[in-house]
Amino acid sequence: MAPLFMNAQTEIDGIMMSKGNFCFGTIYQRSSWNKYWEGTFKRENLNFGTVSTKSVALMGNYGVSDNLNIIFSLPYVETKASAGTMGGAKGLQDISFTVKYMPFEKTIGKATYSLYALGGLSAPISDYPADYLPLSIGLKSKTASLRLMGDYQRGRFFTTLSGAYVKRANVTIHRNSYYTTEIHYTNEVALPNAISINYRIGYRSSRLIAEAVLDNWVTQSGGFDITTNNMPFLSNTMNALKIGVNTKYTLKKVPALSIIGGCNFVTEGRNVGQSNTFYGGLFYILNLKKTIQENEK
Repeated sequence: MAPLFMNAQTEIDGIMMSKGNFCFGTIYQRSSWNKYWEGTFKRENLNFGTVSTKSVALMGNYGVSDNLNIIFSLPYVETKASAGTMGGAKGLQDISFTVKYMPFEKTIGKATYSLYALGGLSAPISDYPADYLPLSIGLKSKTASLRLMGDYQRGRFFTTLSGAYVKRANVTIHRNSYYTTEIHYTNEVALPNAISINYRIGYRSSRLIAEAVLDNWVTQSGGFDITTNNMPFLSNTMNALKIGVNTKYTLKKVPALSIIGGCNFVTEGRNVGQSNTFYGGLFYILNLKKTIQENEK
């Protein structure tokens, strides 16, 4: 029921930033839900009403080479509930860095095939309370991930499939004991690791990208279900199947500036909110290699 992941348009698409180019920008995202899954049982909770999450993320992507990119993201998140006595939370969430490498790209006939490997790290950047679900701004776990991705493009039609394994570190909370399916006399919580599968299909040209997205996030063994009328907890099993659309449009008169937008909806889940998410943002590309060369003249 916590924000599981941010949209990352530049991270798991089949596009690389050219050498010496730096793309940066911001994304505004809003998500809300008034129904959630308590285990596999979907229900409402009038003590929460509608739980909403707003975030603004600063993102950047630097082309070390044409087949090696370094990407970062830093979101500021704010949560609130429309009913009940629990106040919302806000603050900087987790900073993340991703190395995106394309070891293979080959054109055969009219089709281009590409393979990618992505390694990511994230860590909380502020001392926010993770043990405050469903209104915590995150789970406060340091993570490491490895994703493999394949992309196929023929003309302006493309399809992209990727899968990732996410390793999550233990989290320390501000109490000395807690109950899951048994009592734990410690302030350390072990979070289950997760697998993420992402599939995209759509239209891609030099100025316009429009794609449909299917995303499945599944936590591995070690989690447990929210018990009846109880609060969610960090080490709950949290599964979410999402469908959505993403768009990216590059302005003709300002080719360095792009507008992005999209939405996604949780269709099936376990111990998560049935959320609707909408986002939009602006990105600008700087040619740092060209700037350096001009300054050296």
